[in-house]
Amino acid sequence: MTTRARLLLTIEGYSVEGGFDRAGEPMTCYAPTIALGRHGGPGSADDLWRDYEDVLDVVADLGVDGVRLTLEWARIEPKAGTLDEAALERYGAVLAHARSRGLEVTVVLVDAVWPSWLGQEAWLLPWVVPHVLDHARRVTERFGDLVTGVVAFAQPQALVTNGFLRACGPPWRKNAKKDANFAHAQIAAIQAALRADTTVGPRLVTTSVTFDLDVAPDVLLDARERDGVEEIHVRSLLRGSGPTSCATGLLVRRDGRWGVQAPEELLVALR
Repeated sequence: MTTRARLLLTIEGYSVEGGFDRAGEPMTCYAPTIALGRHGGPGSADDLWRDYEDVLDVVADLGVDGVRLTLEWARIEPKAGTLDEAALERYGAVLAHARSRGLEVTVVLVDAVWPSWLGQEAWLLPWVVPHVLDHARRVTERFGDLVTGVVAFAQPQALVTNGFLRACGPPWRKNAKKDANFAHAQIAAIQAALRADTTVGPRLVTTSVTFDLDVAPDVLLDARERDGVEEIHVRSLLRGSGPTSCATGLLVRRDGRWGVQAPEELLVALR
């Protein structure tokens, strides 16, 4: 019997929470190029760090299965070995609110950014691997009862392609094929280690597909019935700001209130 895939709207913390890569804020791998003026940072973004509950209330009323939320590592561990307990408590409150509204929640460990202290070329550095594993175990142990799934890397191929082949993300390399292959292998090794981990492994989502909001509704409906797919991730709930923002968002804020901006056919397919 085919099990219907869960459909989750994505929330990429770095581009929507606000409060990264400025003086006194958590620094990410984008901090150096933002400081050099090569591009702007997220700034205050949508200020979801304070406004998560209001947005999740709107999502609950849409009738979708839930959300995929990136727990930003740079906010949780702004310095190596130094945890921000207030940030962990805030994420816990957000997850608890989502669950109280009947939403399933999958959390992402690494999406498009990582803490600046890991370095621009983090995925080439073997010493980074145990830090990723520690972060994964910490998040799973802390929030395991509040989440329905864990994704290690939201877009592993894009991390490698953008960073080492297209020069459109850290570490801003172009056609560095040898390093791209090494980074890909290291990320794959991390994923394998997490699958084997007794704490993280049972929570990992291993088969998922991701669509942008411009996906045709019939394609989305077909994917939901596809055999072997655990989750479908639709990007994104909010457009966000900064270098990793999405092209469009399902929700927009007008006059201080969040509302839906999408064709009815898509909304039907999302439910």
